[in-house]
Parts: sequence; C-alpha cells; structure tokens
Amino acid sequence: MASITLEDVGKIYPDGTRAVGSLDLTVGDGEFLVLVGPSGCGKSTALRMIAGLEDITEGKIRIGEEVVNDVQPKDRDIAMVFQNYALYPHMTVRDNMAFGLKLRKMPKAEIAERVNEAAEILEIGELLDRKPKALSGGQRQRVAMGRAIVREPKAFLMDEPLSNLDAKLRVQMRTELGRLHKRLGTTTVYVTHDQVEAMTLGDRVAVMRPVSAARPYNLQQVASPTELFNNPANLFVAGFIGSPAMNLVYGTLEKGDGGVTLSFAGHTIPVAQAALDSHPGIDEYFGKEVVVGIRPSSLEHKDVAREGASFTVTTDVNELLGSESYVHFNLDSKPVITPDIEELLADSGADAETLGDTTKFTARVSPDVEVPNGSVAELVVDTTKLHFFDKDTSDKIGYSPN
Repeated sequence: MASITLEDVGKIYPDGTRAVGSLDLTVGDGEFLVLVGPSGCGKSTALRMIAGLEDITEGKIRIGEEVVNDVQPKDRDIAMVFQNYALYPHMTVRDNMAFGLKLRKMPKAEIAERVNEAAEILEIGELLDRKPKALSGGQRQRVAMGRAIVREPKAFLMDEPLSNLDAKLRVQMRTELGRLHKRLGTTTVYVTHDQVEAMTLGDRVAVMRPVSAARPYNLQQVASPTELFNNPANLFVAGFIGSPAMNLVYGTLEKGDGGVTLSFAGHTIPVAQAALDSHPGIDEYFGKEVVVGIRPSSLEHKDVAREGASFTVTTDVNELLGSESYVHFNLDSKPVITPDIEELLADSGADAETLGDTTKFTARVSPDVEVPNGSVAELVVDTTKLHFFDKDTSDKIGYSPN
C-alpha cells in the first residue's frame, strides 16, 4: 500500500479547455477517498491522471515517495476498476482474473492461489469456469474487482464502478465494497457523481466542481461525510451534499433585547445561540442580507417536534415514503442565485428574473402526521442547526474545518 499525493495538479487540453486546476490532495495510506461532483467537474480526469492514462499539464503526482508524472501506467502498481467491467468475453472468470498475473509471468501455483483467494473473498468461487455472458451485472462487477484484487497493488482506482447496476444491487454492492476495503485496507480512490454513494463509502470525501474563468480550481472541500453534512464550506457543497438538498433562502439577522432573530420570506424566528456560536464573526452580518441554509431534516411538523421555532406554510406536494415523508412547499422569496447559477444563466442568455419569485423548500417530517397536498401546516425549525452564508462570496460565514 501507499499514499497518493497530488501537488498543484492541472490538466489543460490542446484546445485550451481546463479540466483540472490547482488540485492539491493527499490520500493517506490505506484510506478510502471518494471524489464526488457533477458531470464535467474533473473527477474522472483526476483519476485517470493518477493512473497515467492522462498526461498532466501542471504539478506533480506521487505514489508513495515516487513522482510518477513520467511513469507508464503498467509500472505504477495500481489497479483500476471501470464502470463497464472491461472483461474479456472469450475468457472464463478464472482466466480474466489471472490475465494480468500471466502477463507478469508469475508462477502458475501463485496465480492459482491468488485467484482462489480473491474468489473466496468475493464469494464467486462457483463462477470461475463461467464466461462473462453467463453472469449478471453484479457478478461481472465482482469479477472486475477480483481481477484488481489478485494484483495486490499499492492502490485501487475505481471509476463509477456501480453505475451500471440497478438501484437494489447498487446498495448491496456498496455495502460489500465497504466490507472489502475494511478487510484489505488498500488505498482506494473512488469516483462517483452519486453523493449518497460518496457519503456511505468514503473515509473522506473530496467535493469537486467544474472550473471556470472566475474559479480556475475544482476542489471545494475535503472532509469526512459527517463534516461535509454539518459544516459545508460554501453554498456549492451545501447544495450538493445531502439528499434532499439543503434548502436555501435569503434572510436578515437582527439583534434585539430578546436576542437574535432571523427574518426570511415574511417569517421571523428566534435564532439559537448554538447556531451563532458555530459562525464566528456572524455579528458583522447583523442587519445585512445573508443566505440561510436549512436542511430538510431540520424541519418537522409541529405535532411531532419537541422544540424549535415555528412558521406556517401552505404545502404543495407530500411524498410519503414509508419511514419518512417529504413535504414540498414554496416561500415568497426570490431563489438564491449562487455563482454557478449566475454562470448558467449567463451562458443561456437569461437573467435572474427567469427563475421567478418563489423559493422551493422541502421538509422531512414524520410519516405519522398526515399533511394533505395544499393544506396549511405549521413547521418547526431546529434553529441550532441553521447555516449562514455570505451572499456575495457564497462562503459559509466564519467557516473553519472542525
């Protein structure tokens, strides 16, 4: 095993398009790090540069202590797992798993031992004599994993390996991947666009966004899943991490004799001291407009909530999912315009007026409370978990890594 370090790594294509900019990242020895972000954010390009499948334009990549910028992929001692499995259709499972070891001219007995051990770990021993066409998608993915495991590499690089599986199988394979990493302890870099996958698998998660002229860098925040959820560095991370996404609305903080209050979309609620304490320097924003973030999980129906500040809304749609219920409603407030939205509007030749005058909100409430579509409901906010962002920079006010 070995650590992987990217030092100010960049990728610019011949036509001048920058895919990756100023990427500084260290993956610890034995760590499972997930690169997550929307399409075009450079995560797969970064993975391919680590593998040596893409040349880097700027910076250095180290695997262990060795700079590998000019080292051929086959000499980097890494193993890749792709989303399309990349199995040889004419070979049996056994031969697919053994192929790379045969190229290294490894002794037959050692090859057989490694293949059988990997098959046992992945519970595919009974499939060794079958060919890929006789396997299900999940079984093919296990074979692809087995082919990587037998090499006993310094690191695994995985590029959306579960994206071709159906939803139920993805959940199952996600669990098995976590169990496999715990058993092997091999350094792993995993790419996905699915933030649920990222949050459940990663020891740490690196959130990336597409580069632009205003922000020629991809990396937004690297932290544990819990840290990303509870302490997002900026509006991009806040909006990307969490399902459903964090609700965002413009609001104003005011300090009075009774404490600090928050006014938003015609509602005014008191703010808990815990929320203020988690935003050092927030007092400089009193009387100014800020962006307020409220997780759907921080909203509950009044009949169930034990404490918090309440406000009344007219519901739009209620989605009952068995163990929880999502109540959707609109607030009379212009939608929050983040730098990303500004760029998208500019690219399409539109402006903020096209977004309308209402902000969509979601509350995750108890399924034990009936909230009919179009009904009036009183919701309670856990004001200890409010998030406040600078509306001009989009950074979390007073952000510092925990």
